[in-house]
Amino acid sequence: MRALTDSIRAHGLFHPIVRDANDQILDGRSRLEACRKAGVKPQFTVYDGSADPGDYALSANLHRRTLSRGQAAMIAVKACSVSEQQQRSDSERSARSVSERAGLSLGRVGQALTVARYAEELVEQVIAGTVGLDEALKTAQHRKAEAAAREDVAQLAKLREEDPELADQVEAGKLSMVAALLQRQTVVAEHSRQQQVATDLLCQLLPSIAQLQGGDAFGKYDPERAQPERRVTRKVIAQAQAALAEAAAVWKERGLA
Repeated sequence: MRALTDSIRAHGLFHPIVRDANDQILDGRSRLEACRKAGVKPQFTVYDGSADPGDYALSANLHRRTLSRGQAAMIAVKACSVSEQQQRSDSERSARSVSERAGLSLGRVGQALTVARYAEELVEQVIAGTVGLDEALKTAQHRKAEAAAREDVAQLAKLREEDPELADQVEAGKLSMVAALLQRQTVVAEHSRQQQVATDLLCQLLPSIAQLQGGDAFGKYDPERAQPERRVTRKVIAQAQAALAEAAAVWKERGLA
């Protein structure tokens, strides 16, 4: 950086800094920083090639021979980010594909991704070489752990509201949070299924019974034609009346129309 700054101060900027249509730098971050240090007004050019901007950034930056593997990995992640922003249809591009194109290990690219997600302010410093990837990774991993702890606290609080018994088991160490959430998910799904079954049943039965009022269906009922297990008796009618009264009470309590 010192040599680049001295060169630009003495001779000016030979190669302009390349930006995309959204003013995002594709190539020349170090030259831009050197211009700032040298007090020289930087020159810019807009990339208008047919290749993917991320691929261009990746190719342009990885040709620097003095790059460490950490810098290269971070540049690859940065290029992946540019590609996804510029071309949403190609957003499924993964770290694996970037690592293969860049010739980098997937593990190193994964570490760079962790830094990009949890310590974004260190990305440019890693690329510039002022901070090593391993050092930045420690900060990112610490923040990741803190975020996971906060998420666990929030999940436990929500679980306690929904199912205090499960929350007690998690706090007692009898269940992991993952197991408790899966169990809760199963309970919720079963409750939803039962609600659907009950709703379908009531919607089939009650409107049909209501339509019988004022008609002559009751007078035409013939017990000889009824299936034995489905025969209507006074007892069944009394039970139906009790069920309808219970339904009316529940509907009133719930404020349903």
